[in-house]
Amino acid sequence: MSSWDEEEDPLIASTIPDVERLKRVWRNEKAAPEILQFQGELVQRAREQIQLQEDNTTVMQGEGTDDLTLSLYQMDLDRTLFLLRSYLRTRLQKIEKYMIHISKTPLWDRLSEQEQNFVKRCTDAFEQHLEQSVLSRLPYGYQSILRQSISSEEDDMVPVPNLDTFVFCRSKGTVGAFQLDETGEDIIDLVADDLYVLRYKSIKSLVETGQIDLV
Repeated sequence: MSSWDEEEDPLIASTIPDVERLKRVWRNEKAAPEILQFQGELVQRAREQIQLQEDNTTVMQGEGTDDLTLSLYQMDLDRTLFLLRSYLRTRLQKIEKYMIHISKTPLWDRLSEQEQNFVKRCTDAFEQHLEQSVLSRLPYGYQSILRQSISSEEDDMVPVPNLDTFVFCRSKGTVGAFQLDETGEDIIDLVADDLYVLRYKSIKSLVETGQIDLV
């Protein structure tokens, strides 16, 4: 049974700690050039776990638990806090950089409700600022926030993620022969637990379906 099938099995999935799941989605988000699907349920469970650990730490301190035990418990709490904060911060950085692109593409559906509200507020403020400070003073035909001029055939003023970026990745299960390009001339045999360096756009579908982890 492959790794992604194991996660779909409720009996096996229940044995995988949420902190390990959080570490996996954090690594994927850090390494992917584009924003990935927000893991809302996992984030909520992580927040609840952090709150529970903080409450337990307070109780243990009141009961006079020895310093070594408290230190180890605090280290575990700090690790979860770091992963959650870094995951959310990484997503926020991508949103700030590519907010216009995200708002006009299917990437929009990958955001949480809070992230979508943030994008709406930021894009409105950004467009209003540019209109008042720059665009209104430019000649006709050069007043678009998206294009250099009306003759441009695409939104060439909008930053977009570079999907041609090379990434380190590891297959979670044996995928077998996988086509890396549209021509079918570039094929690779993806074996479980092997490490590869590939263009992100070639394996993005495998990342999205959980068959490959970025490292």
